[in-house]
Amino acid sequence: MTGRPTALNAAVSAQMSRMPRSRTKPEMSVRRELHRRGLRFRANHPGLPGRPDIAFTRARLAVFVDGCFWHLCPEHAVLPKNNATWWREKLERNVLRDREKDEALTALGWTVLHFWEHEDPVAVADVVEQLWRERCRSGTTAWAVG
Repeated sequence: MTGRPTALNAAVSAQMSRMPRSRTKPEMSVRRELHRRGLRFRANHPGLPGRPDIAFTRARLAVFVDGCFWHLCPEHAVLPKNNATWWREKLERNVLRDREKDEALTALGWTVLHFWEHEDPVAVADVVEQLWRERCRSGTTAWAVG
């Protein structure tokens, strides 16, 4: 695949471009649960590759809450039948971009966690909180952002 796929239908393309990229319901549920537990973080940190949904700068922990459709969840992803080749290329590019941003964050010393939108926010918060506490306790934290 070369470059960005071209949409066949301008109206559908415009509609899809208006879909929220941040502050989605699943992301907000996880953020509320983490905040309720007293954990403080940066949301959609602009100084980091991929703008993590949730970034714990001291612990260098980046959290993404991925949409099942947009990131090809193995459990729920369904490719549209209309314009299937375009959609397959677009969604595969999303997954490739996810891996690229993960590698960039890892190279900067960050730990990257991905969760699916269908996962229980309390269970997600449990995993994030445990790793955050381990990183803070073990001294593997960094005080600088990015």
